[in-house]
Amino acid sequence: AMKKMDTPPLTPTHKFAPVKLPPLKLSPMNIPFPRRLKKAVPVYVAVVLLIFIYLNLDAFPRITDDEQVPPPARLPGSTFPQKIWQTWKIDPLLFGITETVRATTWLQKNPQMRYEVITDSNEMTYVEEHFGPDGVNRPDIVEFYRNVKLPIIKADLLRYMILYAEGGVYADIDVEALKPFHRFLPERHNEEEYDLVVGIEVDEPQFKDHPILGQKSQSFCQWTIIAKPRHPVMLKLVENIMKWYKGVAKKQRVPISRVELDFDQVITGTGPSAFTTALLEEMNRQQPKGAAKVTWDDFHHMDESKVVGRVLVLTVEAFCAGQGHSDSGNHG
Repeated sequence: AMKKMDTPPLTPTHKFAPVKLPPLKLSPMNIPFPRRLKKAVPVYVAVVLLIFIYLNLDAFPRITDDEQVPPPARLPGSTFPQKIWQTWKIDPLLFGITETVRATTWLQKNPQMRYEVITDSNEMTYVEEHFGPDGVNRPDIVEFYRNVKLPIIKADLLRYMILYAEGGVYADIDVEALKPFHRFLPERHNEEEYDLVVGIEVDEPQFKDHPILGQKSQSFCQWTIIAKPRHPVMLKLVENIMKWYKGVAKKQRVPISRVELDFDQVITGTGPSAFTTALLEEMNRQQPKGAAKVTWDDFHHMDESKVVGRVLVLTVEAFCAGQGHSDSGNHG
């Protein structure tokens, strides 16, 4: 039996003091884990960490004294300026569909290279910057370029001036890139042994005595050229053109701005024939004393590239495949 204890009656005068409880803090350590499991948590964490490190060993760089990480491999052509040049009437943002499609091939094949187009609107700015007092300091060249009015002559001059000033890859606006730039430079040649890369265009020496075809029958390609800056043949070409053009103006008894030329005069005066003549002269200048004179015979029916006088000469298939002459094969 239970006995009920007498208690004093509660009256409104009784007051209960509030009980202050400590704030409740929840943390993994306050959770009532079993004691054995709680002791094993550090072990589980350590095991998981070791497994993570083991599975990701390849992500951590390891360099020892005996084995250093090799530098990334450089593509052929890395000693040349990584720049593609073209010249045209208007800026690339205003190109038509045909020009855009062709120009895009250079960017797609060479994403690591810079690309620039010199236009009719900014060409004089470029010439003054690089050949004026703050550049090569050739005011005679700047003034000559300013006075020439024939677009085709200015186009030939400008490619030589660009390559002399900055080097890189020059290609006419109608040239399509079928392979990346570095694929044109055979690895069997040491890049330190050449400063200029050209290809064969016309190799038909049987016509060398022809009255019309003669000067065009043996020539290097002039619409795609690869060069290091300040190559002497580029400046020599500009100087040769200036001398020739002034002679034509004197013969026609007109100022430079009013000279008129036919197609053959352009080819021989500033185009492929002039380019080939200047190149052969430079190759012979670079030849060791007593060496045989370099002639077109050294490039006739070439079946593989060769370096002559610090110029890498590529076969006709490199830049000029599918011409229908000079045993140039096809683009395949």
